[in-house]
Formats: sequence, C-alpha cells, structure tokens
Amino acid sequence: MTHATLYQRNPLYVPRVAAVHDMCGYGKCSLTAAIPILSAAGCDVCPVPTALFSAHTLYKTYTFHDTTDILSAYLDAWKEENVDLDAVYSGFLGSPAQVDLVQRLYSEYPHALHLVDPVMGDAGKMYPTYTQELCDATKRLAVGADILMPNLTEASILTDTAYPGQNISDSQVDSILDALLDLGAHNVVLKGIDREDGTLRNYVATESGHSAEKIELVHEKLPYMIHGTGDTFASSLSGAVLAGKPLDEAAHIAGEFVRSAMESTRHQPHFEERGVSFELVLGELTRLVK
Repeated sequence: MTHATLYQRNPLYVPRVAAVHDMCGYGKCSLTAAIPILSAAGCDVCPVPTALFSAHTLYKTYTFHDTTDILSAYLDAWKEENVDLDAVYSGFLGSPAQVDLVQRLYSEYPHALHLVDPVMGDAGKMYPTYTQELCDATKRLAVGADILMPNLTEASILTDTAYPGQNISDSQVDSILDALLDLGAHNVVLKGIDREDGTLRNYVATESGHSAEKIELVHEKLPYMIHGTGDTFASSLSGAVLAGKPLDEAAHIAGEFVRSAMESTRHQPHFEERGVSFELVLGELTRLVK
C-alpha cells in the first residue's frame, strides 16, 4: 500500500506553516528544531510561541513562561494583515486554552493541513509542565488531524490506556493504530517501537473502513539516546509532506534524517542532554525532499 500525497507542491511556491510550539533558549527541540528543519525542506515557518523556556525540561534548572495571554492578539494581527497558511503544525502547548487557539487557526485557515505532534510525554511519563487537564484538551486536536504523530507514551495518553513499554507486538501496534484513528485522525504515524533487535520501527496508518492499513518503516538503532528526536522527526516529516511526498515516503525520509542527525550529534559536547545537532545534515534533508 502506498499512502496518498497530502499536499500538491508547486515547485516555485514556498508553503507557509504556522509552527505552534514552545521556544527553548538552550537545548534543541520545538521551535529551534522546527524553524531550521522546515526551512531546509523549503517552507516559510511562521512561529506561534506557546511558551518560553530558558532550557528544555530535561535540565534540572529552567524557567517557564506561558504565553497564552499574548496569543489572541498575536493571531488577530495575522488576520488583520491577511496572512495565509498552508499548514498548522502544533506541538508542545503551554496551557489547555491554547488548544482553542490551535482550533481557531483551523477555522480561519480551513484549507490548511492539520499536522499534530501531541507533545505530552515520553518513556511512560508526562512532561513536567503538563497536567491531566492539558492532556485531555490536547486529545481534541486528534479530531480531523491530517497527520497525528504520537510516540507510545502519547498514544497511551490519547487513548486512555496503560503505557505498554517500547517493545510491543504487531497485534498491539494494530490495536493502538485503530484506537488513534478512532479518535478522528485521518492518518497516524506512531513513533519509536523498539523490539531490542538493533532497529527502531515507525508505523504509518490511514483510515480505511474499520481497521488501519499500516506500513512498517524500519531504521537502524544507534547505541545511545538523544533528547529532541521526536521534534526532529515530526518537523522533517512535516517538511517532506509539504514538499509533496506521500506520507509513507515522508516518514521514511524523517526516520533516516533523524538517524543521520544523531550520528552527527554524538561528536558534540553534552550531546545526550542538549539535543539533536542536525545542522551539519540539513543539506541532506533538502536533497531528500526534492
């Protein structure tokens, strides 16, 4: 099965993407990943900063500022200037009210793709600034999502099921994909299945009757973990989709880009906590999406 192309790209046109993510001053994730990666894929990135962090939450010391109070006027100004968008790509949110702001963008730009990375947690735990109320609100973004891109922790939160760990069977994968599609997503990319065989698996599924039709994508697993790979994956996948690639091909490109970026990252100081250093391989992404 080959997945449909979600965006028809005019090679002379630069698509505009509202990137609804937080901004970290130190540590590669969220907007500091989305802006350069989507730009390398040929997109015009329009940031909507949902929070300001001095550093990401893997560090022991960080400051956090919720930007909810400024965002309505921020979007009003866009509307006043007739800003147009081809996609709304959401990730880390600072408060439950920000779900309404994302849905406002959906309403005001009905032709834009809904690209949802439901950033809520990892390794079976919610992120420190998240609450159950915020997770419950985030579930609303699954409804009508053109692409929903959870890891296994986020898939568990979205479907109100116990976190199963990373090593899950094909039948468990099928059940999770079906449950995510039942939330109302048109397509799902489930990230990070680790069966401890030296590879990582991602699964792409699309709505089809009463069960998910899925494609398994297998990538080499490197012998170390790095913070921020989920944001790198979701941003490069979104960029590849907006370059006109079918979803399964876009997910394969994203997986290989993350692996290549991780190989480059291990030569950087404090790489395991700082995040993915993808700068040296951005040209590779540009080549892959052409």
